Amino acid sequence: MLAILSGLILFLILLHCCIRYRRAGRLLSLIPGPQEYPIIGNLHHIHIDFKHLPEKLWNLTYKHYPIFKIWSFFIYSVVLLHPDDIQQLLKSKQHIEKGFLYKLIRPWLSSGLLISSGEKWHLRRKMLTPAFHFNILQHYFTNLIDESQNLVEFLKKEGSGNPVVKDLKSFISQYTLNAICQSAFGIQLKEKSELETKYRHAVHEYIRIATFRFTKPWYMLDSIFKFSSYDRVQEETLKTLHSFSRNIIEERKSFHKQTNGKYLQIFENIENDDVSNKDLEKDDEYLYSKKRLSLLDLLIAASWKDNQIDEEGIREEVDTFMFGGHETTASALIFTLSLFAKHKDVQANIRNEVRTIMQDDNLTISSVSNLSYLERCIKESLRLYPPAFFLSRQICHDMQLKQYLIPSGTICVIDIHNVHRNPEYWPNPDVFDPDRFLPENTKKRHPYSYIPFSAGPRNCIGQKFAMLELKLFVAFILYNFELEPVDNLDDVKFMAGITLSSSKPLQVRFIPIT
Repeated sequence: MLAILSGLILFLILLHCCIRYRRAGRLLSLIPGPQEYPIIGNLHHIHIDFKHLPEKLWNLTYKHYPIFKIWSFFIYSVVLLHPDDIQQLLKSKQHIEKGFLYKLIRPWLSSGLLISSGEKWHLRRKMLTPAFHFNILQHYFTNLIDESQNLVEFLKKEGSGNPVVKDLKSFISQYTLNAICQSAFGIQLKEKSELETKYRHAVHEYIRIATFRFTKPWYMLDSIFKFSSYDRVQEETLKTLHSFSRNIIEERKSFHKQTNGKYLQIFENIENDDVSNKDLEKDDEYLYSKKRLSLLDLLIAASWKDNQIDEEGIREEVDTFMFGGHETTASALIFTLSLFAKHKDVQANIRNEVRTIMQDDNLTISSVSNLSYLERCIKESLRLYPPAFFLSRQICHDMQLKQYLIPSGTICVIDIHNVHRNPEYWPNPDVFDPDRFLPENTKKRHPYSYIPFSAGPRNCIGQKFAMLELKLFVAFILYNFELEPVDNLDDVKFMAGITLSSSKPLQVRFIPIT
């Protein structure tokens, strides 16, 4: 018994020395961090109830600015908070591999554009970039107007002239899902309401399970031993999610087969600015909506023309853009509308600006782009409540920062929420102030102090589409409704998730403007 105990003690001492005194351990020991213990490190600081995780992490960032580490055994994470260090990471063309946290959604999104790396990521990024060319955004613009009008009409009908209180998460997400499906995939969901509801429920269920497994790491063993109900629920949600995306792909392929691929050829003219609605004659409403260009058309064309992508590749990109295009946009809209409900003066100013283009029936991409005050307000909302509130990268080579050398194999995390509230760059950071984004104020600010869509080579490919969607939804809502808060946004508690979310549903009262 004594020999076993002595052997165990010797093993633990050797393990500690291996962790602490190898090259990576020595370099990372120079970086500050919360209280730690031999071997197990300090990862226990974030393995708590996911409802309290964001607050715990943000407290750590306030305490250990501008950089700190969290580690356990041979796994090290370094949290970057200063824009200079963040710039060094994000501008790099070497450090583009996503960090460990993204593996939690790999069963769902596989190796689509969000998660893939290396040569596959470069090829997919190049392939998909034309889907967000300005000429294609003009076609998406019509879809976004339609969905914005649908939202307004539903609110008017539901309210019947009386104030309407909505669970924003449930309400908004159905319209952002419809918007991305019409724009990016050429599919209308109005006749598929039951499937749509099942899909959105599956999204929220999958995120819940993935978040739980992150905060309770021993449950990650489910994927190996299959002993928990969480694994069985995840398998069911994945069936729903993948079935939904495959049905959309098959429906779009069927249309192109019926039309002999005629409308796939239009992508060849994108770079020559030779794409317009004149190419798509309006013979009837259904067929016209089908002829509108989509990201899915580009994928199908790449598959049929020269086999650049296979069936599974199309599915993983559809899943990626469906998630990114509806869940993050819904999160942004929820907090944006809640902020505007709180600030009546801001709301009134936006409404006055929007009226200049609504009343003159001058709704074009150019006119919406000229809504400068609305754009500043949305940017300020994204500063305070960024939907994707963290980023992570797996460092594949040593990276030199201002003060520290980060060894290869380290996971670097960027806490966007705290970067956006750094008082060095944002005076009175918790105050909503759209004038922060006046040209004279933005030009002197560090470019990496504001990164709601990430930055560098792996920035969000659809950020122009997302801003256009946010502006149109907000414009239509505020043109038709006054907003009043039901919840005090300052008292909202946040919980961990893939996107920023509140611990309880946020509500806003929509009062029709007569």
